[in-house]
Amino acid sequence: MGMVGTVGLVLHPERDSKKAIDTILRWAGAKGATVLGLPEEVGRIDCSAVAVDADTLVERADLLVGLGGDGTMLRTMRLLAGRPTPILGVNLGRLGFLAEIDVDELAGTLSAIDEHRHTVEPRMAIRSRVAGAHVTAFNDIALVRTPGDGLAAVAVTPAGSDFVRFSADAVIVATTTGSTAYSFSAGGPIVSPRVEAVLVVPAAAHSSFNRALVLPADEEVTLKVLPTSGRLAVEVDGAVVGHLSPGDSVTVSAWPGAAKVVRLGTTFYERARRKLRVDGSAEAY
Repeated sequence: MGMVGTVGLVLHPERDSKKAIDTILRWAGAKGATVLGLPEEVGRIDCSAVAVDADTLVERADLLVGLGGDGTMLRTMRLLAGRPTPILGVNLGRLGFLAEIDVDELAGTLSAIDEHRHTVEPRMAIRSRVAGAHVTAFNDIALVRTPGDGLAAVAVTPAGSDFVRFSADAVIVATTTGSTAYSFSAGGPIVSPRVEAVLVVPAAAHSSFNRALVLPADEEVTLKVLPTSGRLAVEVDGAVVGHLSPGDSVTVSAWPGAAKVVRLGTTFYERARRKLRVDGSAEAY
């Protein structure tokens, strides 16, 4: 018997996912499997997927399929954080780092997963508490300056040891998954997602020390907003979830293996080379 009896769907809010959903429904119909989706998502598409709430979707799905791009995959990963349910990413636009396949490969991929012809790649998350609420990020948590309100002046304290103070446009705490996102644009290193580490990267630093820090996953890091700082927005995977003022602080901890992403042979380096257009160094003579 196959492993996939119930497929859960998470959809991009705007991209056309009808072809992908029809493919999944045909595959499920032939296998006697059930397809579930969130009411506000499958309700806008003419399809026979069963609308359920988020808790039911997470509880019942044997496989969750994110249809869209990296943003949809990040939302799917947060939805399933801490559960062993595998997540398959399907590209509906530009090539992403997290999505594994294109729509034309979907039927064959579902059969491969059903027949256990796939691997599962664990992905680390980071967690914190912002404005009294727990937040989880698979890319990054960033303290970002508010335009016109001064720089982000932040003291970084890993493992309880005062280390460095940054004055920058933002201070980013990233997972290795997020090393190719905001952290990369700020000059941080590219790190394989197989490495369990936390990156602390200043964006457009105005301080003499402007290097990224790479911390082990078992060390918490605290970011304290200094008296000279402006009011800062707290972004979790790109979405603003709160604000910090001088004197406020957040502590970020790692959550290893918080999500499981389906892989079928592509490597991180292949995806990074294509996405980042890495052409290699000059030829040596």
